Amino acid sequence: MKQRKQPGYYPGFSTLSQKAYWDAATRREVEARVNAVPEIRFFTDEELALMSAVCDRIVPQDDRLPEWRIPVVNYIDERLFENRISGYRYEDMPADRDSHRLGLRAIDETARQKHGRAYTELDRQQQEEILKSIHDGEELAAHEIWSRMSIDRYWQLLVGDCVSAYYAHPWAWDEIGYGGPAYPRAYMRLEGGLPEPWEVDEQRYEWVAPPDSISDVYEQTGASETSHHGQAGTH
Repeated sequence: MKQRKQPGYYPGFSTLSQKAYWDAATRREVEARVNAVPEIRFFTDEELALMSAVCDRIVPQDDRLPEWRIPVVNYIDERLFENRISGYRYEDMPADRDSHRLGLRAIDETARQKHGRAYTELDRQQQEEILKSIHDGEELAAHEIWSRMSIDRYWQLLVGDCVSAYYAHPWAWDEIGYGGPAYPRAYMRLEGGLPEPWEVDEQRYEWVAPPDSISDVYEQTGASETSHHGQAGTH
């Protein structure tokens, strides 16, 4: 797709255009996500390059102009630096900080064992295939690391952090037509699928995955066969 400032099906929609209707605390919080991007303080330079490459595959932003890409890695880094956690930890997982560092090591070790190069040096398809192996629970390499933590839970942690960072940003809200905080104004049209006065009509367009991507590849698992993650059907 041609790069654009605002991808998605809601051209011209801007959540921030409604900031005058938010209370002051909400307005400061949301505006800071655009104007006060946190510096990298947790990841090392090597980890930063690797994490950036991984995030580019999990939440690709190839359709965004470079200056309008959401700084996913910065917000994951901030969470880990401040050690903000969910308040619980699975017994087969280290702390989130250690899990991320171990997971990045496992990804790079897999790349070097399978392809003889660092993960950051692989092409898109090779990078995606390594991530898919983790999604599928296949321990292709780095067995010592996977003996110390669950490969399934690491995938959930990694994707969860990427998605949370992306969709906490108002530019992502623009992309999906989300109206932003409902307090104190609230929403008015709660029935019949009617849009709010500040919303715009959905305008869909066609797109295809890049030729060197596996994101549009489907695998038949069978109607009664259960996948690795317990879901049956076609994936």
